[in-house]
Amino acid sequence: MATLSRSSNKPVPGGGNRWPPPPEASGGGGGGGGRGDGDGLDGFRQQLQRYRLGLLFTAASIVMLFISFTTLFVARRGTGRFDAMSGGFQSDWIPVPLPMTILLVNSAVLGFASLLAEKARRAARMEAVLVPVGGIPGVRGVRETSLLWVWATIAAGGGFLYGQFRAWQVLLLKGVDMSTGPSSVFFYLLTGAHALHLLAGMAILLYAGLAPGPRHSLERRSISLDVMAWYWHFMTVMWIYVLAVLKLMNS
Repeated sequence: MATLSRSSNKPVPGGGNRWPPPPEASGGGGGGGGRGDGDGLDGFRQQLQRYRLGLLFTAASIVMLFISFTTLFVARRGTGRFDAMSGGFQSDWIPVPLPMTILLVNSAVLGFASLLAEKARRAARMEAVLVPVGGIPGVRGVRETSLLWVWATIAAGGGFLYGQFRAWQVLLLKGVDMSTGPSSVFFYLLTGAHALHLLAGMAILLYAGLAPGPRHSLERRSISLDVMAWYWHFMTVMWIYVLAVLKLMNS
């Protein structure tokens, strides 16, 4: 008896009436553990390098800004008013009575905040690696503490800004304001510019602590906290520079 068989016009790849296996998954989570949307380790490194490069350009522009302020300060300090009676220039540079106790306490607070920022950066880097494998049997998971360090850094940064406000308040009570003289102008200019840039660092911290991306993606959190920590270290160094210029101003 003849056997009726179905024929298909579609080619059967692989031979032996076997269909090819499904394609393998590619891309990977890149350490996100189902919580991120990374493109793998290479993608993470590329993003981190881009953000660090942006931070480098930002830091360079800030350095140029403060160097410009310092150059103006040195040039203005060497000039004065022309005295018609004596026929020469008389210096109108009046030293600012720096509240050194407050400024030194602020330095310690900012240094402590920089240490907290570094703790947040390292915790986020460890979480990005170890948290995703915590569900594997026999692998001990880690507790996510990076956001706790973030809020501690924000609190310390707020303490520094409050200390700066107190320093300005002390000078204002002594009658030293922007109209007192060129030295007081440079004091408020340097300390105010530093405070504004520190506020930018706190904005990055708030983004890392509140934005949905860093909160739910370990990769994004690690990148944002890495940039934030290095920026915070940079602002600590810039504060030491500002203090040195302020001391020079009163020498």
